[in-house]
Amino acid sequence: MAEEKPAVTEEKPAAKEKPAVTEEKPAAKEKPAAENVVFIGIKPVMNYVLAVITQFNMGSGDVILKARGKAISRTVDVAEITRNRFLQGLIVKNILIGTEEVQGERGATNVSTIEIVLGRGK
Repeated sequence: MAEEKPAVTEEKPAAKEKPAVTEEKPAAKEKPAAENVVFIGIKPVMNYVLAVITQFNMGSGDVILKARGKAISRTVDVAEITRNRFLQGLIVKNILIGTEEVQGERGATNVSTIEIVLGRGK
């Protein structure tokens, strides 16, 4: 005969419920990006070229390519590939360069920025 063991139920102490903390972070001093802006990052160049072509096909008059730091060279590549291989009627309307101060682990550092404005030629 098998002995039956009484069912033992352990009750765990109720976990202390943490009060819902709704900590609001201060709003960034950035304005929302316009629809015709493409931010260049670390993805492959052709992803950004496709984004630019899509913007022009949706009827945008101008498309702005923005990048900073190491992505600046990729931004130039996107502009040139788009102009020379896909949409030959595009022109570079404006190029803006600048510097942003970025807070990092080691304090403030300066990061270069670029904006390239592409538009349809006349």
